[in-house]
Amino acid sequence: MFLFSEGYQPLQVPQWAQAFVLLIGGIEVGLSHFPFFACLSSEFQLLSSILGFSYSLIWFAVTILHIIQCPHGQLLGRYETLVLYWPSLMCLVFLLGRFLHMFVKSLRVRLGWDLQTEEKPFLEAHQAKHVKQLLRKAPPLQREKSWFQSRIYEWDPCFQFPSRMIGTTVLAFICLYLFIVIEFCMFLHVRDQLDVFEDQLESYIAFRNETGTLTSVVLQVKELISVTKGAWVVTILPASLTCVSYLFHILACYRKHIKRLWAGDKHFLPLKFHNPSSSASVVAIARYSGWQIAYILWGYLIVHVMQSLCGVVLMYSLVLPIVHNQGLELLQRLGIGVLTIAIVLGLMILQVWIATSFFLQQKMDAGDRQKPLALNNRKAFHNFNYFLFFYNVLLGLGACLSRLLISCVLGSWLIARIDRTILQNGYEGADMGFGAWIGMLYVDHYHTNPVLVSFCHILITGHRERRQQQAVTYWYLNQSTGPRISARSRTRWLLLQTLINNPKLLMCRKSKPGHSSRDFTQILLACSES
Repeated sequence: MFLFSEGYQPLQVPQWAQAFVLLIGGIEVGLSHFPFFACLSSEFQLLSSILGFSYSLIWFAVTILHIIQCPHGQLLGRYETLVLYWPSLMCLVFLLGRFLHMFVKSLRVRLGWDLQTEEKPFLEAHQAKHVKQLLRKAPPLQREKSWFQSRIYEWDPCFQFPSRMIGTTVLAFICLYLFIVIEFCMFLHVRDQLDVFEDQLESYIAFRNETGTLTSVVLQVKELISVTKGAWVVTILPASLTCVSYLFHILACYRKHIKRLWAGDKHFLPLKFHNPSSSASVVAIARYSGWQIAYILWGYLIVHVMQSLCGVVLMYSLVLPIVHNQGLELLQRLGIGVLTIAIVLGLMILQVWIATSFFLQQKMDAGDRQKPLALNNRKAFHNFNYFLFFYNVLLGLGACLSRLLISCVLGSWLIARIDRTILQNGYEGADMGFGAWIGMLYVDHYHTNPVLVSFCHILITGHRERRQQQAVTYWYLNQSTGPRISARSRTRWLLLQTLINNPKLLMCRKSKPGHSSRDFTQILLACSES
């Protein structure tokens, strides 16, 4: 690891100090961008908008000047700086517009043209809508969902993604774009080296004047290089689309998981994650954004390699035999392979059919979906089990290899999915990325649960109103002259309305001695049905 400074020799850093160098570099980048966040979150909107706009304008001017002075580079060649820096320019343009909007809005307030906007409320609008939807009686008929809503995504007006998730997704898109550009440049460099290697092989063959086995080997090597290069280029787009779809799918999974936690459902989590450590959860929410971006970048590279290998296998198994006039042999091998797999699957299905027909007792009721798990014809079953033992040993060899192959493919394909563990049951704790995802979910669940936030909002509002009433000497003059309603009556009326809208809560109520709770329950059920 080196620290580069213009005009100085690179500073040699010991191996054990590389972690500290990375930490210092991260802090340096954070300090250079900290003024943006400070100006965006400051309470002094007028001053912070002026400072933020000036700072963003300086960054924008320096970036434009750097692109103009050094438009080309050694990695991409022509217009390298523009290709690498245009996402930064778009972000700076967005910040300039944001600070300009803040300045105009705060200036209008300062001049008295607009009213002073209140501070961010404790209970946000979408959280209040969510609580109202929970208390509202469910409609008897649900409207039919479209194909997009049922298969891909359904918009929920009562849910709002936190800014951390949106910022992480946008930054992951930018980093993925830069990673793909750099990877493509590295591919071009490797391709040029492979072309030089092919020319050297041809010159060596011409110099040795070989026409035998060595020539055929060289031709096979050239064919392998050509197929590999073509497969790598063709799979760039599918690998990119796969990772882009992962980013959107992770947002959808975040909403699904957090709403399940709001409802008290933890069954989708492994047992050891039902009560995570509080300190680990706080650290997890700090790690999530960086780890999500790193997982996406590594996931793209691994998925790209896997898709390229699949492309090479497809070329050698289907395309090249046809190109080399071996179509009949290809069809023969395919026919034998398909027939073998069909026979194996047929024998497996036959075992299930024999077990269903001869080795299970009859249904206890005609309406049962399947026969009970009770053996019949036990002696025949033991003979059946004995004679198929040796065949099942051979069948298990193939099943074990298929298990290994499926695990490798799924693990490589889902490596970028931080919201899903790729380890088997009981070993989920070793998946640090999945642990960061769970910890982040719990922190958001405990701090943004709409029911809890609404309850706290009611307590704070009631306490504030009581203090305001006590501070006014003649507070009763501000009350209405209408009939006075006691708080107890109002509470009972709200309780009655809640029980009518939610009849299932009647079963959970604790009955008091001396009260006819059964008659009261029947009356409420009649009111709810009407």
